[in-house]
Amino acid sequence: MNERVSWQVCASCGQELAASDPRQRCPACRGLLELRHRAPPMTHGGLRALLDSRLGVRRGPLASGVWRYRELVLPEADDSLVSYPEGNTPLLARPAVAAWAGVPELLLKHEGHNPTGSFKDRGMTVGVTQARRVRATAVACASTGNTGASLAAYAALAGIPALVIVPKGQVAVGKLTQVLAYGARTILVRGDFDACLSLALAAGERLGVYLLNSINPFRLEGQKTIVLELLQQLGWEPPDWIVVPAGNLGNTAAFGKALREACEWGLISRVPRLAAVQAEGAAPFALSYRDGFATRHRVQAHTVATAISIGNPASYERAVQAIRETDGVVLAVSDAEILEAKAVVDASGAGCEPASAASVAGARQLVRSGVIRKTDRVVAVLTGHLLKDPDVVLAYHQGTDAPSPRANRPVEIEPKLEEIERVLSARATP
Repeated sequence: MNERVSWQVCASCGQELAASDPRQRCPACRGLLELRHRAPPMTHGGLRALLDSRLGVRRGPLASGVWRYRELVLPEADDSLVSYPEGNTPLLARPAVAAWAGVPELLLKHEGHNPTGSFKDRGMTVGVTQARRVRATAVACASTGNTGASLAAYAALAGIPALVIVPKGQVAVGKLTQVLAYGARTILVRGDFDACLSLALAAGERLGVYLLNSINPFRLEGQKTIVLELLQQLGWEPPDWIVVPAGNLGNTAAFGKALREACEWGLISRVPRLAAVQAEGAAPFALSYRDGFATRHRVQAHTVATAISIGNPASYERAVQAIRETDGVVLAVSDAEILEAKAVVDASGAGCEPASAASVAGARQLVRSGVIRKTDRVVAVLTGHLLKDPDVVLAYHQGTDAPSPRANRPVEIEPKLEEIERVLSARATP
């Protein structure tokens, strides 16, 4: 046992499994599994130096913003990785967004710059690599869109058949288009995401397909690298807060694990606080937080932020641990606040999908309530690309019912130069 580099541990009962075991839950108690790694065999300064030496690599596995951290993610993997590459996403300073949120030192970690347009690619490169390592005959997931798009792309890259199960009529067209285009077998379920996940879990257990939802511990290893990369971009000087949208809670769990390990392995000397932000219409985790996590709440999810429209989060227990270990907070913001935050982010030139903007709306709410101080250094994570949910964008800017003051309506004109002059004059008027 002492020779192993990585292994799986049940978060509930502590039972250990080999890293190569394809089961998704603990065989003893049905608890969620977590991947553990032996500490890297180098000094703290040596680990930082090793990771920093890989910055700017242009070819091969180390060109990936995930596999650059391979000793911390999946040290036993060889170079036959399933990678585009992914990661290497920007950490953006947008003064207009920071001013709106009320905290001058707000930065945006934009995961929409990944190959399929969301952070899911970080988890999927590791998950599909592991599927190849265990010789999976097929991979599957339940999805509100981004997971399915990413799974379909990485499965196509690996040459493994993919099954994507989605709630009918509840997936944005930009995301469903990707799933279909990348060639995944797509199942439309007459139900919500939670019904889809139940089907996916049953398919994993009874039909032998390898499930790649966020309960998969290898997915979370990839998603950890969002935090590792932003810490490296900050010269390993942690911010005071990391704010993240929260739906199925995979990122919340992954971020907590990343920060715990980064501190244990000497990459950072202190741990920033996590803020997990849900939409009010899909806020079971926020409800549980309010009563000290005494009750695990479930809700019927309804929100414009489809990527976090989840009523029974799969990574609940691991996310509770992350919030407790980081002295974190959980909150909910309204759809109106999400859409206003999105309009501000979009107008800054960054752009994001609706669920992404929950982090910025949440940061603003925490500043206004005094939880985040105006002098704090904050990183808000944008999880997806602007074009992931184009219908919501068009409805916001072109809708006729109670239009938002931030709506950017198109103007219809006759083909005359003076009409252009009129439009420009109107825009210049305060």
